[in-house]
Parts: sequence; structure tokens; C-alpha cells
Amino acid sequence: MASWFWRKRGSSAGKGSGPGPTKVVLDGSDIEELVGNKEAFSSYVDHKFQELDRDHDGKLSVRELEPAVADIGAALGLPAQGSSPDSDHIYSEVLSEFTHGKQDVVSKSEFKEVLSDILLGMAAGLRRDPIVILRMDGQDLREFVESPKFEPTAVSIFSTIEPGNASLGKCMLLALEQLKVEQGMPPSSDTWVSSNIIEPVLQSFSSDQLEKPVSDEVFLEEFKKLLLGIAQRLQEHPVIVAHSENTFNGSGIRRLLSNKFEVDKLLDATWKDLPKDRHHKSSKEYLRIALDSIAAAAGLPPYGAVNEIDAIVNEAIRMVNADDGKSMNEEEFKKLIAEILGCIMLQLEGRPIFVSSNSVVNEPLASSSSILCPAPDSTDLPLKE
Repeated sequence: MASWFWRKRGSSAGKGSGPGPTKVVLDGSDIEELVGNKEAFSSYVDHKFQELDRDHDGKLSVRELEPAVADIGAALGLPAQGSSPDSDHIYSEVLSEFTHGKQDVVSKSEFKEVLSDILLGMAAGLRRDPIVILRMDGQDLREFVESPKFEPTAVSIFSTIEPGNASLGKCMLLALEQLKVEQGMPPSSDTWVSSNIIEPVLQSFSSDQLEKPVSDEVFLEEFKKLLLGIAQRLQEHPVIVAHSENTFNGSGIRRLLSNKFEVDKLLDATWKDLPKDRHHKSSKEYLRIALDSIAAAAGLPPYGAVNEIDAIVNEAIRMVNADDGKSMNEEEFKKLIAEILGCIMLQLEGRPIFVSSNSVVNEPLASSSSILCPAPDSTDLPLKE
């Protein structure tokens, strides 16, 4: 995901000078600044178009667009293509935005226009829900282990593990899962972190140590050794983590529905873009696509990004009988969308959903197509370690 973004010089902030924790807040302002500068954005588009145009014919084929579409999906927080039918549908819609659903190739001007719309939409989302990029080099973790907070935290974690006959190694791995980024620990569930940070430290323990039964005293002592080892490993191999959090409580929907002018304008534009039959009707199957189009304005994530929200959306569609696959005219469409949004709002107001995510960004990402990385002559610094 971080391959989509860059940080300006001087935007990092650590504890004191020299090496240390780095925090970069991505709030969309850099993207808005880029798109708003016509000369800079044109140069940027030229560079990215040339990068994607593998056969140098001055147009982008569907195959040549695929890396850009994959990057957009990653930036939206979607799983990789092929892992979910729902997210694959969104990838298809992003591609359709470029090709208008029927073109085999896309010109540079068309690419520029669609990319501008997508970037501004992403900027609006980041302005609403900023992403914090953290450089984790072991300093925060070491400070946590050496602080008075460590022992009561470790005791509390151990009490939830219910070790029984579990080995020391198993207990320590389960305990790592409960440590947070705020305590200086990158997500242990990430395969890169597990392979490159945790496993090398565990190898410093003997097999007999890891397999023996564990008491709370032994756990405290050995878990502390493990964390200090991980801190040292992070100092040698810092990890970049993208952290975001959001609470979906229906307030965005309520704000939208209270502004009739904005709602009418949004629904007019959304209806215009939906496929129609010869009677100027559209299938109710496209309601999820329509909801995706207005998700940002309603303070909702893209469909497929948050499972709990997807479940509420699906239930709302069922509640208003909008899942029968029948056709609808414009008036029926607007009424259904308003009813669906109302149902979603009531559900979220009664039971808000808090989402916190930590995505590890490591070197393999540097080789992927990074459509939002700045051009080589940019004065910004790429976010790679």
C-alpha cells in the first residue's frame, strides 16, 4: 500500500535526532497538491503512462492497465485479485472506469482524466481517515520492555493464554499476537515479520527451552529475552508498518442524507453511469456498484474492504427487497438507495464498527508497479527502507 504514497522531505518525526522511530501521516494533501498542479500532474501522468505502455504504441491495453488496477486495489485496502469474488468485482469496476466498460485500449488523455478522479477520491478518503506510516526500529519495543508497564502487561497476557500443557515456545508466540504497534511490536501474524524478525530470534533458544512446560515466572523471564532479541533484530532490520483506524457509526450517512442538494446531485451522477436496457432501466444487481460510487461521500469503506460493513450492506439490501434482480427506473433507484443508506445508518448508529489495521510494508513491494510513486525527477522522497 505504501508504494502508492510518498513523503516530503522533513516530514518524518522521531524521538530526538539520528536513527529512531519515524512517523509519517498520509492525509491526502500531497495527492491533492499534485493533481492541482497542472504542469506537475501532466509530467507525472507522462511518466506513469510511459511506464505502463510496454509496447510503446501510445495506448494502454487492458493487460497493460492491470498493474495500475492492482495498485489501486491495494491502496484501497482490498485483498489481492483472485482471493475474493467481492473484491474481484471492485477490481473489475476500477478497470471499467478506465475502459468505460467497452474499450480495448485507453489513450493518455483518458488515462489522465480517470486517474485524476481516482486520486482525488483517494485523497478525500485519506483526509477523512489518515494513514500513519511507522518505521519500527526496536526503540519503542525496548523502552516498553524496560518500563514498569511490561510486567503487568505480560502477566495479563499470560493469564489469557491458558497454557495447560502448552510449551514455552507456543505461549510466547501466542503472547506476541497480543502486543500492539503502540508497544513497538509489528504484527507478528505477518509472514515477513515472522520469517525475518521473529524466527531468527527464536532460533537463539534451545529446542529443550522452547518445548518445556511453562510457569508464569519462566514465561516472564523468557518472554522478556525474546522481546529484547526482537528489538535488536528490528534495529538491524527496521520494519515499515502502515497503521489506520476508523469508527463507522453512521454519522457520514446522516450528514449526507441531511443535504438534499448533495444527495440529488450524487444520485443523478451515479444513475447516469449505471448500465441501462433499451427501456432506460437498470438491474438491481448494480445497486452495490452504485453504493460503492457514493461510499466516500457517505463515510463508508469500499465494498469488500471491511467484512462487518459488507454484512450490514447485504442485510440492508435484503431488508428493502432489493436483491430480487429485477429492473428499476431512476425514481425507484433513488428511493432504494435512500432506503438502503437509512438501514445502514441505523445499524451503525446502534452498533458502531471500529476497524484498526496494520499492514507491513517491506522490500518486495518495491518491485511492484507503483503508480503513485513520484517521477524520478520529483523532489519527494520515496517511502522505502
